[in-house]
Amino acid sequence: MTRILMLTTALSATAFAAQAQTLTIYTSQPQEQMTEVIAAFNKDHPDISVDIFRSGTTEVMAKLQAEFAAGQSPADVLLIADAVAMTQLKQDDRLMAYPEAPVDGIDPALLDADATFFPTKLITTGIVYNTDLVDSPPTSWADLATPEAAAMTIMPSPLYSGAAAIHVGTMVQQPEFDWTYFEALSDNGAVAGQGNGTVLEAVARGEKAYGVLVEYMAMNAKAQGSPVDFVFPSEGVTAVTQPVAIMAGTDNADAARAFVDWQLSEAAQAQSVAQGYFPLRDGMAAPEGYPDPASLTLIGADNARLLSDGEAVKMEFSDLYGG
Repeated sequence: MTRILMLTTALSATAFAAQAQTLTIYTSQPQEQMTEVIAAFNKDHPDISVDIFRSGTTEVMAKLQAEFAAGQSPADVLLIADAVAMTQLKQDDRLMAYPEAPVDGIDPALLDADATFFPTKLITTGIVYNTDLVDSPPTSWADLATPEAAAMTIMPSPLYSGAAAIHVGTMVQQPEFDWTYFEALSDNGAVAGQGNGTVLEAVARGEKAYGVLVEYMAMNAKAQGSPVDFVFPSEGVTAVTQPVAIMAGTDNADAARAFVDWQLSEAAQAQSVAQGYFPLRDGMAAPEGYPDPASLTLIGADNARLLSDGEAVKMEFSDLYGG
């Protein structure tokens, strides 16, 4: 009897250990929002504890590469703003395929053909401005390059921000912009900060009148009473989809798949809308005050070029703006 009791206890302990998992997520999503994400995820998965490393996409990727060089990363899941960085990790066999992921309702054009990473939201980059300093808001990217506007403009650096890397890389692919546009901004006094947060702070404080920024940060700040507003430029906006992926070699594949499932669920999409993001699933409304996602003009990019030209773009940008 004692032996049976001991065996039962041992089996119970083993079952508990199998259920109680710790998931390590590397992310570029703002800390406050990730706290909400994990709290909501844990309501559905209380048996999975979550550890977070949070920084800008460029720094997250640098950390991963250093860990790979040292042998292995503790990361189980990656949630970053940059599909190009995900493409690089995919090419390096660092991501685990998950063909069973629940992607119904998501535009197939946004999906990785090999199911190694998945879009979670649509994040566009446009122009934020200080409403106390600007009487006549810009309507286009071209407006920002005028001497008067550029002298009061700040932008995020692709050396720190994945969304900024996508934005700059996409813009220089366009014949009507290319590097001539960024040279004009620099010549007329525009400066680069670090990530998007530094841009919002500078514009909200009135240190700068204009900024290049992801829309949700500007719209959230406006809703909270900050003296800022946002413009979707007439030429279009660049966009990222904040993909989520499971790292190859994870020891917590089941928990990782559960997190990906949750990120793609209607509940997670509703939370994203509440946090100020455009949703990806069909039939879901954008946040209050946002345009209909179908009305947006997205500036297209060649992702293969974004990947191959990434370092050259960063070097060129650094030559113009420092870094």
